[in-house]
Amino acid sequence: MQKDKFIGISKVGEKGQIVIPKEAREMFEIQPGDSVIVLCDRAKGIALLKADAFEDLTDKVFPKGD
Repeated sequence: MQKDKFIGISKVGEKGQIVIPKEAREMFEIQPGDSVIVLCDRAKGIALLKADAFEDLTDKVFPKGD
């Protein structure tokens, strides 16, 4: 059974890097070398979005011509 939700904790390293927990990487099929987009709102927090999901959205907003 696939889980639809996950909560995990990541520590920030000396260089500002974080490790995305394995369960989250598996849930979103994030592989080494994949890009993620960092969305920030001072009041609401930080969110990560897999870059290819954003590309799918931009393709819908700006469809490619024939």
